[in-house]
Amino acid sequence: MIGFLVRRVFQAIVVVVAVMLLVFLLAHIIPGGAARAALGPRATRLQIAQFNRLNNYDRPLIIQFLLYLKNLVWHHYLGYSYHFNQGVTTVIASRLPKTLVLVGISTVLALIVAVPLGILQVVRRNKPVDYALTGASFIFYAMPSFLLGTLLILYLAVDVHVFSVEAPQGQTVASILADPRALVLPEVTLAAITIASFSRYMRSSMMEAMTEDYIRTARAKGASNRRVLFVHALRNAVIPIVTLLGLSIPSIVSGAVITETVFNYPGMGLLTYQAATTTDIPLLLGTAFVATLATVVGSLIADILYAVVDPRIRYARR
Repeated sequence: MIGFLVRRVFQAIVVVVAVMLLVFLLAHIIPGGAARAALGPRATRLQIAQFNRLNNYDRPLIIQFLLYLKNLVWHHYLGYSYHFNQGVTTVIASRLPKTLVLVGISTVLALIVAVPLGILQVVRRNKPVDYALTGASFIFYAMPSFLLGTLLILYLAVDVHVFSVEAPQGQTVASILADPRALVLPEVTLAAITIASFSRYMRSSMMEAMTEDYIRTARAKGASNRRVLFVHALRNAVIPIVTLLGLSIPSIVSGAVITETVFNYPGMGLLTYQAATTTDIPLLLGTAFVATLATVVGSLIADILYAVVDPRIRYARR
């Protein structure tokens, strides 16, 4: 297990560095570069040259990237945001907890709803309830988050006036949670698509588990349907969901970018959108680093939880 973790951590580091290098190269081929984005379209060539010299932008790209990694590893410095006039680390530190709240609540909500729905579909397999839930899951799974968010705003906020058009605008997590009415629509938008995905996987996993030999053995011993379903089948059926949860972090994070933009939620998603539209290259690199780190950490956690949930699994060197 220790050897597996060491290898996975090493692979995660390689992935993070590779993704950051790709984003770094793409960001620096933008016409005008960081200098034009920071100084504006009226900046003179002399001003641009001086800016590039002060920020090492006149050096080869590989040298710039190595300096960026050095500052990141040794000084935890992600650069300076020209749009917010603050350090990137400071800006991200103020926005990241809000996104963690949004994504955390939506993921927990998705699991609470999706697992029972998947079980219900297995119990009512090939019946109207199963067909209705399958159709609904396909609709929500195929629906873009910006469309779902917009429809919820138009109906529940504009027409019915039940919820707020805009997400909470507090500066702290406490102030965000203090306005739950404004938090409902962003959470529902982000959770709905995840529920659709998780419920389909849960249904398939439960159906596969119900055909296993140990289920027939349990029934032969006189176990009730309830015990067979929730004691014998559920534990094995939930294993793919654990893996899916870790691997779904990239899609949840990308969904948060769109959802936060639609509802003007002051988190990492909206920050990424603002960094892209203002060509704030240091901030864009910082948000890409956080998203990449979340992805590889989520994958690593999924691998660890897989072994915890299923004791039969042991990671050994092959």
